[in-house]
Amino acid sequence: MGIILIVVVFGILGYVVSNRLKSKFRKYSQTSLRANLSGKEIAELMLADHNIHHVRVNCVEGQLSDHYNPMDKTVNLSPDVYYGRNAAATAVAAHECGHAVQHAQSYAWLQLRSTLVPIQNVSGKILNFVLIASLFGGIALLGLPYEAVGVVIVGAYSVLTLFSVVTLPVEFDASRRALAWVQERNIVTPQEYGMSKDALKWAAMTYVVAALASLATLAYYFFIFFGNRD
Repeated sequence: MGIILIVVVFGILGYVVSNRLKSKFRKYSQTSLRANLSGKEIAELMLADHNIHHVRVNCVEGQLSDHYNPMDKTVNLSPDVYYGRNAAATAVAAHECGHAVQHAQSYAWLQLRSTLVPIQNVSGKILNFVLIASLFGGIALLGLPYEAVGVVIVGAYSVLTLFSVVTLPVEFDASRRALAWVQERNIVTPQEYGMSKDALKWAAMTYVVAALASLATLAYYFFIFFGNRD
């Protein structure tokens, strides 16, 4: 029942935050940018100002699908952001370029997160296998002791939780860089700056909820398997 409660509570919280984020972006997308620059133009200008000339700005399908890919060095913007000329598009485009700046400057938290990516992927696969096998009695058939299963589950979830926690400073720093740049470059008015800051705040909240959910789940599994020890 504990894990069900965690899933329900954080599922509802994540739903509320996600809806709030979408609402903010819809609202701020209706305010035309005084500078009349598209998200694509914002991204290219920010990259150029930081002497980053090897990163491409692409348009990708989806809504809020924006991301920076360090593997092929691309800033990928959704159509609403790529073509948008508003406070919301400005915030997202500059934020994703903030990740490109982090990459170019070897930002320590981004490097750590990149290092954790393959470990996280393996841990996720191991965790899924063990949990599914547990549901169908596979662990018993393999003859694994209860504590060994606990070590595997807690260990794998520790990696996933670490990744979620490390993601927080990466995202907050990218937003800080984005907001500082649009303000210093005089891209936005004070009103537009407030909108951009608010939009990025709610985007960051999605990562906060994910990290808290991961921490709660890790604590649950830890106490389930090792809470009765003296």
